[in-house]
Amino acid sequence: MPEPEARKKAILIIDDEENMRHMLQSMLRRYGYLIETAEDGVQGLDKIGQQRFDFVLCDIKMPRMDGMTFLKASREHLQNTTVIMMSAYGSIDLAIEAMKLGAYDFISKPFKNEEIRLTLKKAEERERLKSENLQLKDKIQRIAGSLSFGNMVGKSPAMQQVFSMALKVARFDSTVLITGESGTGKELIAQGIHQESERRSGPIIPVNCASIPESLMESELFGHAKGAFTGADKDKKGLFEMAQEGTLFLDEIGEIPFSLQPKLLRVLQEGEVRPVGGTKSKSIDVRVIAATSRDLGKEIAAGHFREDLFYRLNVVPIVLPPLRQRTDDIPRLCRFFINRFNESLNTRIENISSAAMAALMRHDWPGNVRELENAIERAIVLAEGHTLEADNFFGGTTSTADSHPGEDEDAGDGGFSLKVAKARLEARMIRKALAATEGNRTHAAGLLEISHPSLLSKMKLYGIK
Repeated sequence: MPEPEARKKAILIIDDEENMRHMLQSMLRRYGYLIETAEDGVQGLDKIGQQRFDFVLCDIKMPRMDGMTFLKASREHLQNTTVIMMSAYGSIDLAIEAMKLGAYDFISKPFKNEEIRLTLKKAEERERLKSENLQLKDKIQRIAGSLSFGNMVGKSPAMQQVFSMALKVARFDSTVLITGESGTGKELIAQGIHQESERRSGPIIPVNCASIPESLMESELFGHAKGAFTGADKDKKGLFEMAQEGTLFLDEIGEIPFSLQPKLLRVLQEGEVRPVGGTKSKSIDVRVIAATSRDLGKEIAAGHFREDLFYRLNVVPIVLPPLRQRTDDIPRLCRFFINRFNESLNTRIENISSAAMAALMRHDWPGNVRELENAIERAIVLAEGHTLEADNFFGGTTSTADSHPGEDEDAGDGGFSLKVAKARLEARMIRKALAATEGNRTHAAGLLEISHPSLLSKMKLYGIK
């Protein structure tokens, strides 16, 4: 992708001499700065109240409000602005006083044009180094002791390595390929990279390539022109254009049709898209992060994925480990999800029993973190008190639980009938889900992972109102 053009620096020139303002304005514009001017400190205060400036060049001796008074009055507005004072009456004492009030440098008039330019360049370099040092310090602190990245949680060495790599790549526009099993949090890593990048003020557009019909995918990604096909009654922007100056997250990139892969490759290489039915290409400024749960090496060998596209996507690879390989993170993830669901479900779960935690640590988690999240939500719905017990997870129907709750009571009435036991368990879970959602059947169906019509049918069957 082409690099975005650097933002031009804005300078406010405050001087009561019109010739000086004109000279500085003409010279600095030639160097690529954006210029505003003010005749005295009063006008200068008004300007900095309306707009942010990178630099202020301010004369000291002026009518109405002189430069030193301006410095004192403008402290709140100039915390991130470099101020350079100018005076024909320069002295060391005056320069020291200006520095104490927050000025970066002091230049005596008359001065050469090159002197102003070098002073600004030196100030820019100082600000750049200061910013890089702050970023580096922040990164070191995060890598050394952070337990999270964006909305992801993890203290295990494997996840700390993932967080470290994600933080490093976030500073650049390099294409990232995130791989890992379903449910490991690939989209969360992509969101974290976007939020840590210079593109954070732009959009992040997620698209699941597996969910778009093959016949519509080209139009969805690149847009189409009016009349390009039946039903195209107007021009439509594609997802690449919608992600302008932001990030496009292509989830399940392994599902993209082979016939469309050359066009995607060209977009990544040229930084341009051509809408379906269009005659002109459009420049785009988009960072691409792709993800897949497939083994793209096998897909290439089978002739389903282009090798050149793989190498263009795989500039920076990030591999997310499955939950079974980082079981040390399970207790912390459980606490994270309990806090989240306590807020969204208005519950007051405080902890997990040791027996339940032991069962969770033993479980294989084929669905990874997503499965754990669903298990915690279901357990909260079924919980009787403020502690999640082993029999709250999966209704005691999987290897997660230590025991098989309900065996004794089911055997007492209905014998060993699995059909009767299943009906009782279903009725119990439906009642709990409805209670947790205050009777919201749509939400309850979501918790139970069944369709709304299926829930209504089961409520009728079990006499639940």
